[in-house]
Amino acid sequence: MRRLFIMRKDLHMSTGKLLAQTCHCAEAYWTRQFRRENVSVCANGEYAATVFIPKDVYEQYVCDSFTKTVCEAKSKTHLLKAKATADEMGLTENIDYGLIYDKCLTELEPEEQDGTTLTGIWFRPLPDEQAHMISKKYQLYK
Repeated sequence: MRRLFIMRKDLHMSTGKLLAQTCHCAEAYWTRQFRRENVSVCANGEYAATVFIPKDVYEQYVCDSFTKTVCEAKSKTHLLKAKATADEMGLTENIDYGLIYDKCLTELEPEEQDGTTLTGIWFRPLPDEQAHMISKKYQLYK
């Protein structure tokens, strides 16, 4: 299994910005699970949450290799083709994959009406064959 991230090359993000946006992609899959599950406050003030991880993800990703691939999209349109492919494969947005938008507080200019810019797309750990079906039209980020 592998995590696939596709990041926009046309934004010319600095190395630090690119890394931060890729980290947002990496965290989004895991943190969205905490946000949607019942979270309770313990007596000591800490939070407790139960998260259900599919058996194959736990055994073949969490307990195995943490394989990740970062590819580049030439443009916003090119990036959104990965979303379309995921949809055609039956993957569900915000569960199996998600889009990452930057709030444009530092180096990027807003492209969306809400003042954000689409920077990347993340995928949950996928079997290699599925990840390759999505990434085959993208090259590794350089």
